[in-house]
Amino acid sequence: MTRFLVRTQIMVVLMLFTLSLTAQTEKKSITLDDIYKNRKFSTRSVYGFQSMKDGDHYCQLKKDSINTYEYSTGKYTSTLVTSKNLIPAGDTTPIEMGSFEFSSDESRILFATNEEAIYRRSSKADYYVYDRKTNMLIPLSKNGKQRLATFSPDGTKVAFVRDNNLFIRFLDPSVQGADQERQITFDGKQNEIINGATDWVYEEEFEFSKAFFWSPDSKNIAFYRFNESRVKEYQLTYYGDLYPEQYKYKYPKAGEDNSLVTVLIFNLESGKTLPVDIGTETDIYIPRIKWTNDPSVLALFRMNRLQNKLELLLADAATGNTHAIYTETNKYYVEINDFWHFMKDNKRFLLTSEKDGYRHIYLYGMDGKLIRQLTTGNWEVEDVLGVDEKNGLVYFTSAEISPMDRNLYSVSLDGKKKKRITLREGTNVPEFNSTFTCFINRWSDVNTPPVITVNKANGEELRVLQDNARLRTTMQEYNFAKAEFLKIRTSDNVELNAVMLKPADFDPAKKYPVMFEIYGGPGYQTVINSWGAINSWHQMWAQHGIIVVSVDNRGSGGRGEEFKKMTYLQLGKYETNDQIEAAKYFASLPYVDAKRIGMWGWSFGGYLTLSCLTKGADYFSLGVAVAPVTNWKYYDNIYTERYMRKPSENKDGYEDNSPVNHAGLLKGKLLIICGTADDNVHPQNTFDMVTALVAANKQFEMQLYPNSNHGIYTGKNTTYHLYERMTEFILNNFAK
Repeated sequence: MTRFLVRTQIMVVLMLFTLSLTAQTEKKSITLDDIYKNRKFSTRSVYGFQSMKDGDHYCQLKKDSINTYEYSTGKYTSTLVTSKNLIPAGDTTPIEMGSFEFSSDESRILFATNEEAIYRRSSKADYYVYDRKTNMLIPLSKNGKQRLATFSPDGTKVAFVRDNNLFIRFLDPSVQGADQERQITFDGKQNEIINGATDWVYEEEFEFSKAFFWSPDSKNIAFYRFNESRVKEYQLTYYGDLYPEQYKYKYPKAGEDNSLVTVLIFNLESGKTLPVDIGTETDIYIPRIKWTNDPSVLALFRMNRLQNKLELLLADAATGNTHAIYTETNKYYVEINDFWHFMKDNKRFLLTSEKDGYRHIYLYGMDGKLIRQLTTGNWEVEDVLGVDEKNGLVYFTSAEISPMDRNLYSVSLDGKKKKRITLREGTNVPEFNSTFTCFINRWSDVNTPPVITVNKANGEELRVLQDNARLRTTMQEYNFAKAEFLKIRTSDNVELNAVMLKPADFDPAKKYPVMFEIYGGPGYQTVINSWGAINSWHQMWAQHGIIVVSVDNRGSGGRGEEFKKMTYLQLGKYETNDQIEAAKYFASLPYVDAKRIGMWGWSFGGYLTLSCLTKGADYFSLGVAVAPVTNWKYYDNIYTERYMRKPSENKDGYEDNSPVNHAGLLKGKLLIICGTADDNVHPQNTFDMVTALVAANKQFEMQLYPNSNHGIYTGKNTTYHLYERMTEFILNNFAK
């Protein structure tokens, strides 16, 4: 009896110990609160970095100061400014330090405070200049908020835009007119004339908002003037007051008139403004202007309306006369990017082009003659990070190893030496110091959060700034599943890259629903070996028994010009076909429930979701379309015509590939979402889709967010509400 009791006690103790271990190792379930409120899965980064001009130090924004540190050791070396230095006269509260810019000699710092967003890349703010030598803080202007404030190269002046006009503030007491504000243009007017800033469509599609540029000697300012008088207006309604506010702005839709653009040069000494000769044709684009290292020569890109011809013009700053030194044509379109580098010898320049089928780096003489192509091969240069002229090296990232990876390389200006610098599979995002002796690298892969390091220029790691070890531990606690890459071959023999996340407790004997995440727009990739390609929201789906996939269709980037541009004139057709082919592939797998395959996407991804839910109605049973384009005629002309030409030239392409014309094909469950103040993809797209669905007697669900733009975040609790709404819709229909 005693032996039995002892044995029983031992068994009870062992059972309790086992239960204790089970409780300790039991994995936690992901909730929306964890993701969007408690931010448990957010990565830690390193913010506020700027390389100092000596190349040995960097500055970093801290809580109440901007400090400098050694790149090699991280050792603190000095404090440049503290919040105590940034209290305006007559005030007791310091200004914000979040956004700042140094003058070229680093003696002055320009701060932007009280920023107000305008569109995606534009804002206005109260700017202040802090002088480190005198310890003085002065407001840039007392006449209203400013935009785009920028130091002159000599650091004695700041140019800015206000009320669509260009101004200069003189800072140096030794200069005549110092401490004064000088207005350069006087005809600026809302919705008519813009000086020194871009119109909406240039900002969105050519991806810049500052449209004035100091010459290297600080004696001239080249600037854009947009006459948008003939551009038609779009109206947005903002709710919340007794009478809603009506906001009108100029938005040129496909086939419609653009702003008339001119380029001018203002000379500070003479006070005169002269026009730059950009030709007699006015229905053109000037997607970039830039001063060469010669202060008397301004460079401009000129592009035709079809965007299949690009010219590089050089302008004489004294006369405005121009001549073309480079011309590129393309049977599809020419893509614009920010890399074009003029060498200090004023004899050569670098640019990138897809003219051999892949984006590569080319070296030209200033006479326009090709010197050599620096990179070659069936792979893409992703980004050019800079040119170390002293050592004759160009640094760039590329997809040479895989379309899903990005690595850092260097190539010599003679084109004979190319070196791979980062060696780990995954995605590297390097940022060099001013002298190209070292760089800060942000590395991650699809299953590993970012590791931020300081490296020598040859790639040697000096130290770790952030490894996100805390997040990796949290991922284990919540049993994050591992994503895997795969390839899908379509019925027309096209190989597509895909990424898949199965539930951590995956059982091949079970049947799982599949949820596609899609973007799919021109040149973009969602299937990339980088942190964020699979995120914590996807992990939550997987915990609820859903397989998550993403597939890069034809038209996506990283695989050369033909793969990307073959969608020309038929935007959405082949992308939709490829996603349908992918759905067929997953439906054929023994562990997939073919009746439960869904898709969600935002913007172009929302467009493709609607296209797949209609044209692919037999294969997709659920969709969430956020801020979708539903009719290509409604989208802006620079983007849409780049891929589709004008509606009058491609009627069938527009009609066949607009979901609003296929609403009657819908079979599955649909949730369509938009912000009612979306200045980019107008709510008109959603409302017309609703009209078409109602006319076809198709039931659907809809969610509107008043006053929200394309990002849908305006107002209290909006982001959380949005993701809760989408999550409930997906889980209620698909979860185990």
